[in-house]
Amino acid sequence: MPSASGLPPRPFSSVTTPVARYGMHRMVVVIGAALGILYGYDTGVVAGALLFVPKALKLSTSDTSSIATAVVLGMIAGALIASRLADAIGRKRTLVLVTAGYVVFAALSAVAPNIVWLDGARFFLGVAIGLALVTAPVYIAESSSPDRRGRNLVAYQVATVVGIMLAYLLDYALAPAGLWRWMFGLSAIPAVGVGLLVLRLPDTPRWYLMKGRRKEALRTLERIDSAEKLADIEAAMKAESGGKLREMIHRPYLRATVFVVTLGFLIQITGINAIVYFTPLIFAKMGLTGYGAELLVPAGVQAAALGATLLSLHYVDRLGRRPVLFIGITAMIAANVLMIVVFAAGLGSGLSSLAFVGILLFICGFDFGFGALVWVYASESFPGGLRTAGASAMLTADLVGNLIIAQYFLSVLGRIGGVATFSIFLGLAALSLLFVWRFAPETKGRPLDTIPSFWRNGGRWDTPPVAEPGPPATRRAA
Repeated sequence: MPSASGLPPRPFSSVTTPVARYGMHRMVVVIGAALGILYGYDTGVVAGALLFVPKALKLSTSDTSSIATAVVLGMIAGALIASRLADAIGRKRTLVLVTAGYVVFAALSAVAPNIVWLDGARFFLGVAIGLALVTAPVYIAESSSPDRRGRNLVAYQVATVVGIMLAYLLDYALAPAGLWRWMFGLSAIPAVGVGLLVLRLPDTPRWYLMKGRRKEALRTLERIDSAEKLADIEAAMKAESGGKLREMIHRPYLRATVFVVTLGFLIQITGINAIVYFTPLIFAKMGLTGYGAELLVPAGVQAAALGATLLSLHYVDRLGRRPVLFIGITAMIAANVLMIVVFAAGLGSGLSSLAFVGILLFICGFDFGFGALVWVYASESFPGGLRTAGASAMLTADLVGNLIIAQYFLSVLGRIGGVATFSIFLGLAALSLLFVWRFAPETKGRPLDTIPSFWRNGGRWDTPPVAEPGPPATRRAA
């Protein structure tokens, strides 16, 4: 008798056992975590390197600023091309290219003889990062069962925070000897290992079906969830109208496009990088100077952020996406209020410790909510034919917000003062809370290919979510 997938029953194989599926899920999490650590390290390591590069390469202030800006511009370029590349050659092959880019351009950054070389290497490293930011969450989402998908995606953010923390710690260890070239180049070594791990994994069932490779899709799906789900994925693909990019600006997916682009922009424009940039000034006012203030204390802040992200990992598939966002944004609002109080009283008024609490609360709130959920909504919000394009649009908007903050925050702070600046951030955080309440879908427990029905149904669910299975003893026989 044929199975629900339309194929004859297959002989029992260890591939279909729960143990084998657990092994596949574990490999997906390990790959995602490794990519997240590399991304976090390569973006965070510049904090230590910039303590030495200007003197070593005889750079002006604008030259020094260009090192950080080049990476962000590269990330935007990578995010823009990621959709077509990941759909054309596959999620897996794109990630192999990403790891190769990490190896080559981290090494080229380490041996840069001048600013042109360094900016070029950092730009192309940014391209690799941009490709990873789009492709890795999509790969994780399409390779995860519904009850694990949220946790697996948040694990990517956990790893990113770990990578940033490791960057600060390694910078601190290498700073006394001024080894900035080692700071840039060290990530090339683990990137080789990550690339070899990616080569061992299959592509996603959804991509195999997009390319007409049904047998490989079935074989991969058996390692993730159940072969019976193949028919559901095929039905969802038939319901899609072709996956053309122009569909993103027409009904029913225009609503989804507005949601992800606005959310991506709000995630950055609400000020996470402004808080990070302002941290050294707060530490200086508290009397913390030297490498400890510039590198070790921020690593401690990232350790607290890691704890917040681990909490998000625990609750995202229990409470749901929306409650996690509400809690995180509320913490950011409270942090902005603290910063306004500090600036109103005067930064040197003895309230610097309160400012430190504000920084800590803001970063922890961000990583619990926005930081973790950006990857979830980027990879869940569109049907398979538009999934990488949707993720690309969301993360490009996120990076544009990042670029605006990096370019203008310090000058705005100097012109209008701390009270006005953080009042703006407070208003943006409040606006974000209202936006999430009004537009964010609750995707907890929903099979990935059923989520587009929310947009097709005018922003409402037409079916209840899939309940999490209970313990074996409580399940009823079919």
